[in-house]
Amino acid sequence: MRKGNLIILVVALAMGMVAALMARSWIAQHSAPASAATGTIVVAAASLPFGTVLTPDNVSEIPLSSGQLPDAAFATKTDLLKDGRRVVLTAMERSEMITKPKITAPGQRASLSVLLEEGQRAVTVRVDDIKGVAGFILPGDRVDVVLLRSETQRGETENSADVLIQYVKVLAIDQLVNDRQDQPAVATVAKAVTLQVSPEQAQKILLAGNIGKLSLVLRQPGEARSAEAGRITDNDLGPLFARNAKPPVAEKQPVAEKAAAPTLLQAFKSDTAKVTIYHGLDEKKYDVIHQAKEDAIRQAKE
Repeated sequence: MRKGNLIILVVALAMGMVAALMARSWIAQHSAPASAATGTIVVAAASLPFGTVLTPDNVSEIPLSSGQLPDAAFATKTDLLKDGRRVVLTAMERSEMITKPKITAPGQRASLSVLLEEGQRAVTVRVDDIKGVAGFILPGDRVDVVLLRSETQRGETENSADVLIQYVKVLAIDQLVNDRQDQPAVATVAKAVTLQVSPEQAQKILLAGNIGKLSLVLRQPGEARSAEAGRITDNDLGPLFARNAKPPVAEKQPVAEKAAAPTLLQAFKSDTAKVTIYHGLDEKKYDVIHQAKEDAIRQAKE
């Protein structure tokens, strides 16, 4: 083998070894396990229902793999509890991340007012177990408010149903504000449902409560769009419920014509007799009626 070829072979082997080492280093660098956690985040150490006071015992810190802390989250227990007492507003499960919207501000009470969104109001509607959808409305659901009323004009009464407000949030049922409840509320004779509405909607509900009866219609979750809903009256329920409806009148059945009464002559026709009288060669026939029947015919004619 020539000396030049040997040198080229040695150089090629050296370059191949260098390339192999570089590839091995790159693969090892990109296939290495994720780096150790760079921080912590505060989560619930147990199930926390509405109104629970947060303490170092019912919260815990877990490693955070990414270096960026989620918005409104807390990195340590100290950050969570340093400014004062905090109370749970939204029920949380074990290991669920604790964020600012789910708890009160430091030193704030867990009242219904802190659940209201900015610019919203809370108004209570009293309904019975039927108008409250048999107790199946729960905090966090969305409902429509329907006004039922009766109006009397010119002696005629008209019943109507109008959709007053659509897609409003239920804040509480009686004294229950737990939005994680998965069982229907127990039906009672009267039930109070607290709704989150705008100031104008609150006025409408309060005024409508003096005009007629309010009923709630449960909406499908996530169905935010408003549906077209006009007034429904008695006339829309069918002809039997129409305001000016009259009871159906039975059709008159055709009455069979009475057979014409037979004349007295016809009545006594069968009682007549044929009499033949001969006058010479002339022959004449007569119908002879019994004297009593003849008298009756005469009286009838008179």
